[in-house]
Amino acid sequence: MFYYMKRLLYIFIMITSFSCKIKKDKHADALARVYENYLYTDDVKGIVPKGLKPEDSIALVKKYINGWIAENLILHKAEQNLTEEQKNVDKQIKDYRNSLITFAYERELIKQKLDTVITSEEIETYYSQNKNNFELKDNIIKVLYVKVSKKSPKIQKIKTWYRSELPKDRELLESYCHQYAENFYLDDNSWLLFDDLLKEIPIQAAYNKELFLQNNRFIEVSDSSSLYFVNIKGFQIKNSISPLAFEKENIKNIILNKRKLELISSMKAEVLKEAGGNKNVEEFK
Repeated sequence: MFYYMKRLLYIFIMITSFSCKIKKDKHADALARVYENYLYTDDVKGIVPKGLKPEDSIALVKKYINGWIAENLILHKAEQNLTEEQKNVDKQIKDYRNSLITFAYERELIKQKLDTVITSEEIETYYSQNKNNFELKDNIIKVLYVKVSKKSPKIQKIKTWYRSELPKDRELLESYCHQYAENFYLDDNSWLLFDDLLKEIPIQAAYNKELFLQNNRFIEVSDSSSLYFVNIKGFQIKNSISPLAFEKENIKNIILNKRKLELISSMKAEVLKEAGGNKNVEEFK
């Protein structure tokens, strides 16, 4: 009997020692541990780019390990302090997945079926029906602007050309600007923000921008090295109704977004209609 008990004890010790050895070997290549979570060598494979210097590789791996430790410490803290209901993220993951799939389908539907052609008549109609929604938040201008060095030739000619309404003078000014101007803007049919012009020209208009626009048409100013010539061809004061030309792109986007919503709404209605004719949908009372 004594021999039998001794034999069992020996087997138990051997099994325990073997188990401990297995446990020890299991984590032999571990780089870090946070409570029961281990980071192994295999986990960091691939984070070091080829050709990196050894010292830089070590620094990169060390940074990764420190990040992993911090992340798992925070996770453990969260696990300890959140309720089981708060930690149940399965529903959130499912809802998020469903949203992603639905969004991908809607995006593909829009890509295939959305009519992106918007006519000028549609833009004008929308503008006329919604004018009160297009209130200017900033002052805007139509402007002709030239910046040249003080050493540039034909300065007196510029003073004539930038004020002139003659097509020939405009052509001469444009040709001159391409050769000598430091900066210029000659598209006086388009609206620009007045503040954008003030960023380019040393004009002291901050005290009252609206009053400045109302009392200045031709502006000639200079700094230490350059001359600036400005012809304000038109302006609209903030809080007034924004002109159609300034809102065209905005209106296009509004119409497109409206079509997208209508397309998605139509798709949902069609899906419900199709479901009503089969046995795959039931509503229980």
